[in-house]
Amino acid sequence: MSDLPGAVLFACSENALRSPMAESILKHLHGHRIYVDSVGVRAGELEGFAVEVLDEIGIDLSRHRSKSFDDLEDEYYDLIISLSPEAQHRAVELTRTMAVDLEFWHTFDPSIVEGNRDTCLAAYRQVRDQLLERIRDRFPSSRPLDT
Repeated sequence: MSDLPGAVLFACSENALRSPMAESILKHLHGHRIYVDSVGVRAGELEGFAVEVLDEIGIDLSRHRSKSFDDLEDEYYDLIISLSPEAQHRAVELTRTMAVDLEFWHTFDPSIVEGNRDTCLAAYRQVRDQLLERIRDRFPSSRPLDT
């Protein structure tokens, strides 16, 4: 666990589903061992399907408040993980003069899926599961989830 970064920022386009999901999963797996936050290029409205699919695995996302890069109070992170191309461009701009590691995890935006409730939930579950797998690989933890 000593190889874990001290502070991680997840970034996406609106901080409404992908980055809050990633933030919540990492916090759940590592608690206070890692400082974790998330932002968007713009602050958007939290997606209800994101709240629902995280609730299915025992993580409460309902209290998340969306924020943008401009809302960051502290810009010190060991690692910034961008989940959308737009966020990656903004992270590169932000870190031009900072000593911070950047990673780009291109992550599908499930909010663009059209269809009935079950179709939409399936898309959000797929993103949740991909983020969960990637986070477990990148930040190993022995803490289980209700999956």
